[in-house]
Amino acid sequence: MTTSARAWLTPHAHRSLLRERAELVHAENAADGGDPDSIVRSHHRQARIRRIDDILREAVVGEDPPDDGIAEPGMVLTVQYDDSNTAETFLLGSRDETTEDDLEVCSPDSPLGRALAGAGPGEQRTYRVPDGTTVRVTLIDAEPYGRFTSAADAQRR
Repeated sequence: MTTSARAWLTPHAHRSLLRERAELVHAENAADGGDPDSIVRSHHRQARIRRIDDILREAVVGEDPPDDGIAEPGMVLTVQYDDSNTAETFLLGSRDETTEDDLEVCSPDSPLGRALAGAGPGEQRTYRVPDGTTVRVTLIDAEPYGRFTSAADAQRR
């Protein structure tokens, strides 16, 4: 199964990217072209602006996927690795994600994200890490980000 090319962003991440883009555009407009390094910095800013524009153009913002337990962008996944007795929980979403709740983010385009795409609870998947090692991971739970954050907010109260 392939993942969607559309980035999944929380509303907070969407606002953060808009803010970053505005700051980059402001810096670009205020840049002094006399410094030789300014050309390099300008190219970097322009590349980042284009990357943010690409993300924002197609982004799904804050829409929870169906609450069906299937791993896909916008779901908070809890997994267990075969070599560990501990569970890990993270949001399957854009790496440009910044969450307000310190939740780790895993890109759907990463080896782990691609391996888990479409998995249901209890399903084991394998993927290769950069050093070539094969890792086996089991999906324990998948819930929509909105439901996860609502439950976390209720626990904090």
